[in-house]
Amino acid sequence: MFLEMRTYVLKPGMTNNFVERFAEGLTARLQFSKLLGLWQSEVGGLNRMVHVWPYESFEERERIGAEARKTGKWPPKTQEFIVTQENKIIQPASFSPPLPEGKLGNLYEFRTYTYQPGTMPTVLERFGKVIPARTKISPLVFAGQTIIGPLNQYVHVWVYKDAGERERLRAEATKTVEGWPPPTREFLITQENMLMVPSACAPFK
Repeated sequence: MFLEMRTYVLKPGMTNNFVERFAEGLTARLQFSKLLGLWQSEVGGLNRMVHVWPYESFEERERIGAEARKTGKWPPKTQEFIVTQENKIIQPASFSPPLPEGKLGNLYEFRTYTYQPGTMPTVLERFGKVIPARTKISPLVFAGQTIIGPLNQYVHVWVYKDAGERERLRAEATKTVEGWPPPTREFLITQENMLMVPSACAPFK
């Protein structure tokens, strides 16, 4: 199984327009596979939309995409609102939890760490040792490495009720979870962070 994560940078003020058009085509698209989620940015890079689709294989992805296009309603007609698009294929880590069926909170934190080439096995090993203790404090939506698109990235998504809970629980994790955060800074090149909220048409409202 893998996750396809699509990120769109929109023209300022076009978020609601994008969501409305996306929703118009979503019913037709959901005939063929589930949408993990659609989010819009609140903090970090603004005017961004992210949607994530799980697939069992690349063959399934190609088949479902072809079937969805035959409906004439997918992909949604959002081109006029978009500045740039980025696509990533993410292989979930062995410690990534089962994908959620419903809403876990109101604020989703998307963290993307880019590491030096060749270091990802060590990075995943070190995260894997402490994730069980860390997820007792707040839920992990998914975590994994990019295998297509921008490479050498570790993407992990955490969820909280609100920004206040995020601040409190992150401080608690640092104080109480031994080895958190794991020592991967020696391999780090860049870090990115976005706080996002589920869009109106997200399946887990």
